Amino acid sequence: MSKLQKILLTLLVILAVLAGLGYWLTRGNTAELPVEAVTGKDPTLVEPEEETIPTVKIAKPVGWAEDEVPVAAEGLEVKRFAEGLDHPRVLHRLPNGDILVTLTRAPKVESEGGGLMDAIKDWIASWLMSEAGAKGESPNQLVLLRDANGDGVAEVRKVLRDDLDSPSGIAWRDGTLYVANHNALLSFDYELGSDTVAGTPRKLMDLPPGGGHWMRNIELNADGTKLYIAVGSVSNIGEQGMEVEEGRAMIWEYDVASGSARPFAVGLRNPNGLDFNPSSGELWTTVNERDMLGSDLVPDYLTNVPVGAQYGWPWLYWKDNLDGRVDAPRPPFIVEYTRRPEFALGPHVAALGLVFSAEGNLMGEKFGRGAFIARHGSWNRKPPSGYDVIYVAFDERGNPLGKPVPVLTGFLKDDGTTRGRPTWVEWGGDGSLLVSDDTAGIIWRVVAPGAKPAAAIPRNQPVKLKPRVSLDGDPSASFGDDFARKSNPLGQ
Repeated sequence: MSKLQKILLTLLVILAVLAGLGYWLTRGNTAELPVEAVTGKDPTLVEPEEETIPTVKIAKPVGWAEDEVPVAAEGLEVKRFAEGLDHPRVLHRLPNGDILVTLTRAPKVESEGGGLMDAIKDWIASWLMSEAGAKGESPNQLVLLRDANGDGVAEVRKVLRDDLDSPSGIAWRDGTLYVANHNALLSFDYELGSDTVAGTPRKLMDLPPGGGHWMRNIELNADGTKLYIAVGSVSNIGEQGMEVEEGRAMIWEYDVASGSARPFAVGLRNPNGLDFNPSSGELWTTVNERDMLGSDLVPDYLTNVPVGAQYGWPWLYWKDNLDGRVDAPRPPFIVEYTRRPEFALGPHVAALGLVFSAEGNLMGEKFGRGAFIARHGSWNRKPPSGYDVIYVAFDERGNPLGKPVPVLTGFLKDDGTTRGRPTWVEWGGDGSLLVSDDTAGIIWRVVAPGAKPAAAIPRNQPVKLKPRVSLDGDPSASFGDDFARKSNPLGQ
């Protein structure tokens, strides 16, 4: 055998070994549990399987045929409210019934150089976005949709602004329109019914700029005094250092009158949907949890967000499960004060839009008290998860029940491709449920034909305990035997 033949043979062996290793590393982790087992109040949590290279299972978007629609739950009907939109994401209903939608993609992030591994990671991220239908320039538009004749189709479409910067969250109150770019919270003057949003925006506060999780959803409280802003992390588990996570993985509270802001809740890897539970008045959110612990971990979740809440990211998941991969020093007592999420939505489902049942909705009694959630769909689970809209029932006290109930399915095809990806949910001006489908460029309209407008969900009134002692009375007189410690001025 000649020297050249030996070299060629050696190269072939090396290539074969590398190909085999590459196949072994990239074949991914296959789930052993159905998605339903990792949902609800008490999900099954398996032992973590740390991955050096993430499982990759992209459902390539192929679009909807003209005569195709999602599969609606029994008793529901789905039609197209608007189509031909360039990557619609967040929806917001104005008090006059007009619908605002942000057409948006991730912002451009300039590469900071780095070595070969950084270049490979950037290439992989770009490829994943391209395969999932999220690649391309951000349209950066705020669009108004109006169904003026009441036929369930938006025949009016107006671009209100086209100079935004990867916008997502929208809110409106008393002539002021709020929009969250990836890097700032803005406000504009806007009167209902107008087809334009003119003037220079006012910057209310800076936000940590895009990179990693870039969407910035917002929600106003009932009286319009506080605005809540969801900001996701840059990384999976803080692997780029916690310094770059400053101001991220949390929900901010912005005071409209004073212009001041404070962290409201922290330890939320990537919070997205925001809405107030009508039974309790409490803020709730959907959260995308961490990756690369296997296809059965970790469940995304739906949870309430009390002020000052800590949900454990990156050190913990689901209250007290330690993530041994995290290098950052763990804060003292974090296990003790981390909160357990309220309801698991399944691993890697990418839970985004959230809206609670509202007065006047036309979804019928079956969907009369609960939350609707858009699960955008996994890119890193085998088999895929999400790609649907679900409903989580709530009891009269405002707590989630049972397992998620499908509302819209049929996005994911049997051949592994997807017709679209449900992204956001919002109530239409006529009581229908609107669902944005970003990769298909469609907004779907869902109703229960013949349903009567739903009544308002009663607000729970807290029970006030009777005081056990008057402010100027003797505590021992009211508490009796259980006032165990007696005052003794001599200390005897």
